[in-house]
Amino acid sequence: MKSANEIRRAFLDFFGRNGHTVVPSAPLVPHNDPTLMFTNAGMVPFKNVFTGNETRDYVRAASSQKCVRAGGKHNDLDNVGYTARHHTFFEMLGNFSFGDYFKPDAIEFGWSLLTRDFGIDPNRLTVTVYHEDEEAAGLWKKIAGLSDDRIIRIATSDNFWSMGDTGPCGPCSEIFYDHGDHIPGGPPGSANEDGDRFVEIWNLVFMQFEQVTPDKRISLPKPSIDTGMGLERVTAVLQGVHDNYDTDLLRVLIEASADATNTDPDGAQKVSHRVIADHLRACSFLIADGVLPSNEGRGYVLRRIMRRAMRHAHMLGAQEPLMYRLVPALTNEMGQAYPELNRAAALVTETFRLEETRFRVTLERGLRLLDEELERLPSGSKLPGEVAFKLYDTYGFPLDLTEDALRAQGRAVEQEGFVAAMARQKAEARKAWAGSGETATESLWFEIREEHGATEFLGYDATDAEGKIVAIVRDGKPVDVAEAGDEISVVANQTPFYGESGGQMGDTGTLVADTGEIEITDTRKVLGALHVHVGKVKAGPVAVGDVVQMHVDADRRDRLRANHSATHLAHEALRQVVGPHVTQKGSLVAPERLRFDISHQAPLTPEQIAAVEERVNRQIRRNVEVSTRLMTPDDAVQAGALALFGEKYGDEVRVVGMGLGEDPSRSNFSVELCGGTHVRRTGDIGLFKIVGQGAVSAGVRRVEAMTGEGAVDYVTQQEKLLSQAASAVKASPSELPERIAALLNDRRRLERELADAKKALALGGGTGRSANDDVREIGSVKMIARKLDGVSAKDLRGMIDEAKKSLGSGIAAFVAVADGKVSVAVGVTADLTDKLSAVDLVRAGAEALGGKGGGGRPDMAQAGGPDVEKAQDALDAIEAAVAAA
Repeated sequence: MKSANEIRRAFLDFFGRNGHTVVPSAPLVPHNDPTLMFTNAGMVPFKNVFTGNETRDYVRAASSQKCVRAGGKHNDLDNVGYTARHHTFFEMLGNFSFGDYFKPDAIEFGWSLLTRDFGIDPNRLTVTVYHEDEEAAGLWKKIAGLSDDRIIRIATSDNFWSMGDTGPCGPCSEIFYDHGDHIPGGPPGSANEDGDRFVEIWNLVFMQFEQVTPDKRISLPKPSIDTGMGLERVTAVLQGVHDNYDTDLLRVLIEASADATNTDPDGAQKVSHRVIADHLRACSFLIADGVLPSNEGRGYVLRRIMRRAMRHAHMLGAQEPLMYRLVPALTNEMGQAYPELNRAAALVTETFRLEETRFRVTLERGLRLLDEELERLPSGSKLPGEVAFKLYDTYGFPLDLTEDALRAQGRAVEQEGFVAAMARQKAEARKAWAGSGETATESLWFEIREEHGATEFLGYDATDAEGKIVAIVRDGKPVDVAEAGDEISVVANQTPFYGESGGQMGDTGTLVADTGEIEITDTRKVLGALHVHVGKVKAGPVAVGDVVQMHVDADRRDRLRANHSATHLAHEALRQVVGPHVTQKGSLVAPERLRFDISHQAPLTPEQIAAVEERVNRQIRRNVEVSTRLMTPDDAVQAGALALFGEKYGDEVRVVGMGLGEDPSRSNFSVELCGGTHVRRTGDIGLFKIVGQGAVSAGVRRVEAMTGEGAVDYVTQQEKLLSQAASAVKASPSELPERIAALLNDRRRLERELADAKKALALGGGTGRSANDDVREIGSVKMIARKLDGVSAKDLRGMIDEAKKSLGSGIAAFVAVADGKVSVAVGVTADLTDKLSAVDLVRAGAEALGGKGGGGRPDMAQAGGPDVEKAQDALDAIEAAVAAA
C-alpha cells in the first residue's frame, strides 16, 4: 500500500519526468487574486499566467497545492466530519500547460499515471466530457480505449469551466472511480449520481476559449491545460478504502486525537475525531502562512474553524486544551512535504494553546445557555435567531458552530431572526473585508512589465544612478509627455530608488532630465518587479525615453537602512528573550523610527525590554559587516534563514546575515530573507532604543524603537529632563531616586501636620482659644457653628467628630470655604438624634448655599452648594432649624 506521502511524490516525479517544472505550493493567502479569501484550487497561483498578465520561465508545471475551502462561494465547513470526502483543508495535485501541450497529451498523462504508474484497474474508471466536445470524446476512445458507455456527455456547466463572466474558459473532462456495486449510487449524469459509488478523482480543464462578452466567445491562440486531482480522494482509491478519513494521512491524526482523549476513534464520537483531524490541518497551515485568529477577514474564518474543532474536543471530554498537543503528529506526517509547517510549529502550537484556553471558558457557558433555551422549545422546533445571535455576540459562537451543535438533535436556527440581529455586524464585515484583502493590481502595470521587463534595482550599492524613463502614468493612464505641475508615476529601466515593501518606506528624491525635473515623494513596488516613482513635475517637459539622473535623498535612506537593520536584530533578540513563537507580523521602517509587530500575547516586561536592548546594542558595538547572499528559498531556510510565513518568494532570494551568533552553531546573530536596504556594518546603526509598545490585535504586539541620531536625541532629551529634575531638588542624578523618596515622605508628613494645624485652628478659632469659646445655647441645646476658611470638604468629618467630643452633648455645624468651593457639615451627638437629625439640618444649610439635598446619618451629614458668599447664611439657616425643632 502506498502512503499519501508516496503518492504525492510519485505524482510530482511523474510530471517532472515529463518535462514539467515542479513548483512548491503557494501560500494559502493568495497574492494574485483579490476576489479570493484563500487559495482554493491548484490553478490559483497560475491565474495571471493563464490570463497573460504574467509569464514564467517554464511552459509546463506540476504542483501539490495546499487549499482551504471554508468561506464564501466554496465553503465545505458544515459538511466536514459527516461525509467521506468533505474537507476544509485538502491538497490538489495538478499539472498545467501554458500554451504548450493540449488535450491529447493531457489525456495521455492522466490515463497513463492512473492506470500504469498507480495501477488502477481501467475497468473501474469512467469519464465525462462536455456534450459538445467530440474531440475529447474521440481522444478518450483512442488513448484509453474506452467504449461509448464509459464516456458520458454532460450538457450542464458542471463540465464547462470559466474563470469569470469574461476571460479564459473551456470544456472539462472528469475521471470517476467506481468503488463497486456494494455502495449506493449511479454514474455521473444519472438520477442516482449523488450517491457515493462513483467518485470524481481528476478534473481536466481544456482552456481553449476566451469569453469576450456574455454572447461572444473566441478561440485562444495558445490553448492551455489546468488539471486537479485531490490527493485525499486518490489516496483512498489506492489504499482500497472508500472514505478519505480512512487513509493513512488522516488516520494518523484521528488516532492521535483518540489517544489524547482516551476515546474510541471509530465509536459513537467518530465525527468529532474527524472534525479535529481536518481542522487541525486547516488551522495549522493557515497559521504557518501568516493568518492569526481575529474577528474579521481571514482571521475570523480561522477562528471559526478553530472553535468548531475545540467544541468537538470538548464533546470528547477533553479537560485541557487539546489541539496544540496534536501539532507534533501533523508535522511528523506532513512536515517533510511542507517545511513551512516545521518552521512555524512553535507559533502554531502557541496559537492553538492560547486560543483554546480563552475559548474553553465561554464555551461551557455558551453551551449551558444553548441547553437552557432548547429545554424551553417544543421538540424539533428551530432555535430563535436572537438566541443564536446572543451566542455569537456574547460567547463568540459562530453561527455554523451553533448549527453544528443542533445537528445531532435534528434542529436548525431560525435564520430570519439571526440575519436581522446580525445586520450591523454583517455590514461592518462587508466593509472590512473585500476580496482577499490585498490591493488589486491594475492591468496597466502588467502591460508595462510585459513590454519593458522588470526594473533593475541598483540601490543596494548606490543612491545615485542614471536611468531611462520607459513609462509615465498620469491619472491612471499612460502618457508620453508630462508638463510642469503634473502629478505622475514614472517607471525607469533601472533605479537606485527603493520601492516600499517589506515594511520599509519607499525612497524620495529627484529625477533630473535635460529638459525637466521631477520631485519624487514616494516609490512603490508593483508586481514585485516594477519600481514606480510617484511625484510631481517641478520643471518640464519630461518624456518617455528621457535619460534621467536619479538622486535618492541619501540622509533619509541612511536612516531607513539603520532602522531596517535594527528590525532584524530586534526580531532575533525578541525570539531569544521572549520565545521562539515570536514571529514578525508586520513592520514599518520609517526614517525617524521603526515599528515592529510581533506574534505575542502579553506586554513586554521592563526586564524583557532591557534584555532585548542589551542584545541588540551588543551586536551594534561588535560592528560586524552585514552579509548578503542570493540563494534559493529552500537553501536559504536550510542555511538557517528566517523566512516570513505567507510571504511570496521568487526562485532566488536575498539572505541577510547580521552580527555574531551567540550559539556556536550559528555564524550570524540574525539571518533573514529580505529584499530591503541595510547598513554595511552593524555599527552604522549607532544605538538602539525601545521607546514604546502596545497591542495591535489579539495575539499581536507592537514595539516601537529608534536608532542612530534619533535614539541619541531621545536619550539626550531624557537625560536633560533627568538633569532638570535633579537640579530642581538640589541633587545629582544618581541621588535623585533617594531624594524624591525623601521629598515624598516630607510632603506626606507636612500634609498631615497641615491638616492637624487647620483642624486645631478651626476648632480653636485662633491661638489661646478653644472650641467651647464659641458655644452658644439654642433653647436647651448647645451648639457650635463656625465658618472655616482654607479647609477642604474631606477634612470636615474629622473636625465635626472633635467638636462633638468637646461638646459632650450638642450640635456642631461647620461651613468650609476653599478653592472657590463651599461645603457644609453638621454633627449631632447620640443623645440628641431622636429629636434632631443631622441630615435635616445639613439640608437647610445646603439650600441657603443654593444647593440641594445632602447625605449622611442622623449623627453626621454633609452637603455642598454653589454660592461661596452665602456661608454665613448657611450657618444661620442651620441655627434657625435647630431653634424650630
